[in-house]
Amino acid sequence: MSKRMMGNTMLLLGAMIWGAAFVAQSVGMEYVEPFTFQACRCLLGSLVLLPVIAVLDRRGNEKKPVSPADRKFLLLSGLGCGVLLFAACSLQQLGLLYTTAGKSGFITSLYIILVPIAGLMFHRKVRPWVWGSVALAVVGLYLLCGSKEFSIGKGELLTLGCAVAFTFHILLIDRVSPQVDGVRLSCIQFFVCGVISLVFMVCLEEPHWDAILQCWLPIGYAGILSSGVAYTFQIIGQAHTEPTVASLLMSLESVFAVIFGWLLLHQALSGPELLGCALVFSGVILAQLPGKTKKNA
Repeated sequence: MSKRMMGNTMLLLGAMIWGAAFVAQSVGMEYVEPFTFQACRCLLGSLVLLPVIAVLDRRGNEKKPVSPADRKFLLLSGLGCGVLLFAACSLQQLGLLYTTAGKSGFITSLYIILVPIAGLMFHRKVRPWVWGSVALAVVGLYLLCGSKEFSIGKGELLTLGCAVAFTFHILLIDRVSPQVDGVRLSCIQFFVCGVISLVFMVCLEEPHWDAILQCWLPIGYAGILSSGVAYTFQIIGQAHTEPTVASLLMSLESVFAVIFGWLLLHQALSGPELLGCALVFSGVILAQLPGKTKKNA
């Protein structure tokens, strides 16, 4: 298997895990408040990666930081990723207080447009047909999220901020992932996001241990699989995949969310939602078409 195929597979698996995480988050919100859930899942995600790091180091991890400069770069990268992740997740959650889940899902997924546009500012070229795949995916996500009536208000603006934060999160990972150990980077970003969430939890919410313990299964899934595993897949996968294609693959989380909602929560799938799933999958497949890279003169 080529490195590109391996990276795409890891991003696809990550999107699948995130899709099921929507179910976990939906159930989790019945027990605890947003920052409490976020703090628990991120700190758990960071914790479960520690033994993974230890095992990889024993097997001779090639990307293990060996110099003070390497460690500093890793820590700063993890700090930046953690802050952006916290901003994205928090803005999305706050936006849901003022807008519908369908609008939130669609606006959040706009990072598939923002990533290639922002990438142009950093001289990242996008293959022509990838723009077509982005357009297909956007239309598909619009149908999938059921955003028939669209207006711009407080909730939509907060969610747009979430999409911008995810855009820079993707671009930062694209920049640093080839140079650092992906598992370490993931561990640090979750620790940072978890600590910031912990501060907001203490200041703005009233957490109760009984409620947290009752919510152990959703928190466990979101912390171990969605955070610890899926985001680590994202970091490792992006090291071998261009950011625009990575964003398209990760947007499949919306498709998997609908599928898992149908399978686990028995939520009905409408005709437009099925068409939306088909269009998003078509966009992702189109983005995988090989192309010739022009050599610099």
